[in-house]
Amino acid sequence: MTTEVKPKRRTKAEQRAESLEQILDAAEYLFAEHGLHGVTLKDVAKRVGVHTSLLHYYFDDKKALFDTVVARRAPVTIKRRMDALDAYERTCGGKPTVEGALHAFLDSDLELFSQTDEGWRRYGQLGALMSNAAVWGAELMDTHFDEVVLRLIGVLKRALPDCPEEDLFWGYHFVSGALMLTLARTGRIDKLSGGLCRSDDFAAVKARMADFMAAGFMGICQQRARERAAKA
Repeated sequence: MTTEVKPKRRTKAEQRAESLEQILDAAEYLFAEHGLHGVTLKDVAKRVGVHTSLLHYYFDDKKALFDTVVARRAPVTIKRRMDALDAYERTCGGKPTVEGALHAFLDSDLELFSQTDEGWRRYGQLGALMSNAAVWGAELMDTHFDEVVLRLIGVLKRALPDCPEEDLFWGYHFVSGALMLTLARTGRIDKLSGGLCRSDDFAAVKARMADFMAAGFMGICQQRARERAAKA
């Protein structure tokens, strides 16, 4: 005679945690599609299948929900890049290169966002929207990601000690733009290339982006060096 094993009843804390994750997943999807101002709490509640009052139980307003969505995954991508930069510096023998620094910074993120996990795909698209929103996006980008960006700049300074600091920041500006366009997965390159390239082919991006951007850093810095020499 077998004894029936009753399923373990979830605690209230577990139920609340599951409910909150469902809300955040739904909000992440909608914010990635429509941005902060294109979504209401009612929209999120409808997608989850709950009453709007439940969202008000967890969040004071829509902006608080949006901030929580952004903050939920940010530590994961930040830690991956920090760890990659740390590992690179331990192995470069005190002689970092631009290519090495950019591979450490970019590849770990591209590997993360290349996953088939829908949540990370949406988070990447949301990041692309935020990076182009001066009011509601830039502040959160500053809050969560400045530390890892400045960490990269520090390694680049050691790789290019004679390069003006402003050129390193401009170089990062261009790197960030390319990364955000990649994370947006707009499909534009698919059409332009007649199918030769795909916006979701992150392996192809990973094989090219860091080296392409490194050449840009070197080109800018070398040109500025020639300009300084001409004035001397």
